[in-house]
Amino acid sequence: MIRFENVVKRYPGEGADAVHNLNFEIASGTICMLVGPSGCGKTTTMKMINKLIRPTSGAILIDGRNIDTVDTIELRLSIGYIIQDIGLFPHMSVGENIATVPGELGWKKERINARIEELLELVDLNPKVYRNKKPNELSGGQKQRVGVARALAADPPIMLMDEPFGALDPITRAKMQDEFLHIQEKIRKTIVFVTHDIEEAIKMGDNIAVLKAGQIVQLSSPMEILSNPADPFVSELIGGRNSLKMLNLMLCGQIMKSLSPSEGEKARATGHGLLGLKATAQDALSEMLRTGQRFIYVEDGDRIVGVLEFEDLLERASRHGLSQ
Repeated sequence: MIRFENVVKRYPGEGADAVHNLNFEIASGTICMLVGPSGCGKTTTMKMINKLIRPTSGAILIDGRNIDTVDTIELRLSIGYIIQDIGLFPHMSVGENIATVPGELGWKKERINARIEELLELVDLNPKVYRNKKPNELSGGQKQRVGVARALAADPPIMLMDEPFGALDPITRAKMQDEFLHIQEKIRKTIVFVTHDIEEAIKMGDNIAVLKAGQIVQLSSPMEILSNPADPFVSELIGGRNSLKMLNLMLCGQIMKSLSPSEGEKARATGHGLLGLKATAQDALSEMLRTGQRFIYVEDGDRIVGVLEFEDLLERASRHGLSQ
């Protein structure tokens, strides 16, 4: 767990605090998104966690331990850090980049080699193809995957991510977001993720901290922020079409009507449209609108296990009385 206690960051000569009296917690194994306009203090807040920026007053604790009592190098080696421009060492191969922190920690060569192979597989880069490539031989998306692998190399419990996908094109960015969420399901790191994009925050976060002028104006789940914004500033930040955004937070497997095995077998014979358990309700609605069908089946592997109906999705989208 990461806890901020009365944390203030004040720069000499500036009238207002860059960060003012922060008090909040980030639970272990969750993704906390820091979002807000430029200059709101989100990057400053994140960088104080690994002492890239030192607070003027207050305390930051990791698992109950004040980071002021931890050696700075030791602290940083225990925290993965990913930035927008990735920062791979151009003269090193992909494998050498990933091995940087384990090497600093004194891991044996065999352990490092095994970790490189494991992580390249995890980020969907074939070790035989990519391990010996240099960064200039990679696409932007591939570099970002290597950046994720390098940040995970020493298996840190905490990862800091500073707009890591911001420089990617929209299609690659969406794919990287999906892949990272899939990785997080397996590794369950505590992640602090800075973004200026509320759509990304809603998609990626377990919780979202909305900052304004160095203070948190709302810290809630994506669903709570969409359904109950704290004030007009948050409402303006999240924009319209909240109902459809909420559908993106609902997985088909969570909201489907279950079917018995015999019902599933009959459904399979109809040849009707199918989506997986982890497709979103928005995916289901889009597919229904595309095909003109008023329901869609949900499959788990080779079994049809549920059904979603058009009317049910519309009811969910309007349940909170939000704008379409």
